[in-house]
Amino acid sequence: MGRVAQQTPLLEVQGLKKYYPQQKGWFSRKGGDIKAVDGVSFRVMPGETLGIVGESGCGKSTTGQMITRLLEPTEGKILFQGRDLTALSAEETRKVRRDLQFVFQDPYSSLNPRMKVFDIVAEPLEVHGLAKGKELRAEVFRLLETVGLGAHLADRHPHEFSGGQRQRIGIARALAMKPKLVVCDEPVSALDVSIQAQILNLLKDLQARFQLTYIFIAHGLPSVKHISDRIAVMYLGKIVELADRDELFARPLHPYTEALLEAVPVPDPRLRKERIPLSGEIPSPANPPSGCAFHPRCPYAREICRQEAPPLAEHVPGHLAACHFPISSQEMSQAPVIHTGRHALLKGSEPK
Repeated sequence: MGRVAQQTPLLEVQGLKKYYPQQKGWFSRKGGDIKAVDGVSFRVMPGETLGIVGESGCGKSTTGQMITRLLEPTEGKILFQGRDLTALSAEETRKVRRDLQFVFQDPYSSLNPRMKVFDIVAEPLEVHGLAKGKELRAEVFRLLETVGLGAHLADRHPHEFSGGQRQRIGIARALAMKPKLVVCDEPVSALDVSIQAQILNLLKDLQARFQLTYIFIAHGLPSVKHISDRIAVMYLGKIVELADRDELFARPLHPYTEALLEAVPVPDPRLRKERIPLSGEIPSPANPPSGCAFHPRCPYAREICRQEAPPLAEHVPGHLAACHFPISSQEMSQAPVIHTGRHALLKGSEPK
């Protein structure tokens, strides 16, 4: 597990947004915006791992791509070591990218099938003029050995490797620049469970060895728990909860986080969990609900949740949640909910 070595954040994201305009009608009139990311703010300290988790379409991958400047943000600031990346020139951005690397989700499509492994790993070193000749060859071999691949595999093409091996190649390519921050965008979601554990352990070992800082994006809470120091939960383009890993798993404050935790399967079939199912589908970011975006699916929602969007606020020291009525609140047993289905009832309440 990474350790927070300093109090000054390595990365600070302020009000980050990514909107995609919609076109309507024959004359391509501008409609509403698709709010893929809608005002995300957080800090990442040197040496730590911030996990970002949420359902598909919540904006977590888009957030990671904006941080590494693979996507241009619509609004907001990305402060890396005190410099606003959104205000840099193209040449300045190119230099900063050496410190910001990205590990992609799909180990199959993220590698050029026409290139040999040696060329894939060597390319960033050559582009930035960091090595050539014998020095380049030695560095590529060292990187392959570092991620658990032998140097003798350097002359093979990606199709000759398994999914886990391809992801190791992608990690070696990211490490070539000796980055300070690595964004891992669901790096184990396309892999078998046993291989997932190997890649997660590799990432942790590399973090300790090279003092890396990670943003780890994933669907599943188990993998996020295994590697993260803190966890941010995203829903419909916003962070709805942010806390220390152990605190979040022990005492979730947001109903969405609670539902995600209840959905994690228990390995012992004799143990049965009281599940809090989520009704309905995640709303469209092109037409988000009024008030709290989660209220149409929330088992605890009340009238104020329809009308006012709750801010991301600190309810417990170091534990933030965007909820009018955090789960730990003593007021949760008061006032009826606005839904009527059996899955939407508070304990001891009656349908209205």
